Parts: sequence; structure tokens; C-alpha cells
Amino acid sequence: MNNNNLPVLNVHGETCDTVVFFVNDFINDNIKLKNEYIGIIHGRSSNILKNRVHELLKKNKFVMSYHLDMWNTGMTIVKLNLDKIQH
Repeated sequence: MNNNNLPVLNVHGETCDTVVFFVNDFINDNIKLKNEYIGIIHGRSSNILKNRVHELLKKNKFVMSYHLDMWNTGMTIVKLNLDKIQH
């Protein structure tokens, strides 16, 4: 997997309330596009946004797994479960 080709959402600087809509819409859009991997940039200054993003990912039925990018801890790499798509 090459991170340079990932669709990426940048929520750095957003509030914990607004990030909910951006993350869920981004996941739904990428499910429709059949993108297995996506990236979410949350920044690394405080862990507030990162924790909120991870909380949302943990609850989302389309998220198979996620982890911090090993080269950029301000971004989380998400693997989507494309098998959950309704045909």
C-alpha cells in the first residue's frame, strides 16, 4: 500500500463536533467509490482530535481496521470493509 495514492481527509483544525460529519461523509463516499484504504489527517499537537477520530472509526461498521501512519503520527490510515456494501 502506497500512502501517496490514498484519498485523504484533513480535519486538522476542526472541532470535535464538526469532525463527526466530515469523517462519516468521507467514509461513506469512499465506500461508494470502493476505496479500500483512506487517510485521515487529525494533526498531532494535542490528542483531542485524534481520539475523537479513533472513537468514530471504532463505532463505524464499514471500518475494518485503523492505525497511525508510521511516518506521520498526525494521520490515521483506515482500512474499509468493502464486503459490508449493500448491493
